[in-house]
Amino acid sequence: MVKRVALVTGASRGIGRQTAVVLARAGWDVAFTARTVEEGAGIVPARHGTEGVRVEGSLATTSALVEAEGARSLAVPMDLLDVRSVRRAARTVIDTWGRIDLLVNNAIAHVHGGHERVLAQDLDVADRMMRGNYLAQLALVQEVLPGMVERGTGTIVQMASGSATTDPPAPSDEGGWGLAYAASKAAAGRIAGVVNAEYHQHGIRAYNVDPGFVVTEAMRARGGADHIEAQGFEVTPVDAAGRVIAWLASDPGAERFLGKVIWAPSLAAKL
Repeated sequence: MVKRVALVTGASRGIGRQTAVVLARAGWDVAFTARTVEEGAGIVPARHGTEGVRVEGSLATTSALVEAEGARSLAVPMDLLDVRSVRRAARTVIDTWGRIDLLVNNAIAHVHGGHERVLAQDLDVADRMMRGNYLAQLALVQEVLPGMVERGTGTIVQMASGSATTDPPAPSDEGGWGLAYAASKAAAGRIAGVVNAEYHQHGIRAYNVDPGFVVTEAMRARGGADHIEAQGFEVTPVDAAGRVIAWLASDPGAERFLGKVIWAPSLAAKL
């Protein structure tokens, strides 16, 4: 029996890492991407200011966690801001394991200056955010979709963000989020619906999953999480999205969620 193969992007830490582990526990072989290969090398831009902030997490750590669940792991370095790297990552998984049955577009581009106020927003930074958070995800869909269509089955999950549809609770430097980031996530949020319109008849299902307010390692390191929590946003368990994704990719009943933005905290509590 051929085991199902999942590709999870941005899985060195946070939601991506937990999703990879949950899928491994559910019987999937899991490939995953990130920029940070070894522990101690992870750096994310500070929310404001010029210095980078060190953050824990790496492909090596995720690989060990996935294999501890009895699954095969395939760690693939990938840079969202380099489309050649993005396409190469997908092709590496397909060349190595022969297939991708589930794509989880979780990774986001951490770009310095992506959360500036409107009048301070550098347009080159906004362009990089759009390339990293929308065009890179589209490139991955283009790489994995033909094989899914050929096999007549496949699932694509786009990790949504409330910033795409909800006004920030405050300016970006006072606990809210910046326009460049929110706009890039809004663009990515249109991928699933179009994929369903064009390929659902070929056995493909695409979903938007909003993980809720998850305080990840990167968020805590960059700063700003305390301000958002103070506005009353309820913190979601980091593995909630992973549990929802594992169900969406396995249960025929998940069809009823097509065309909706799935609120992971609520659905995870029911599973």
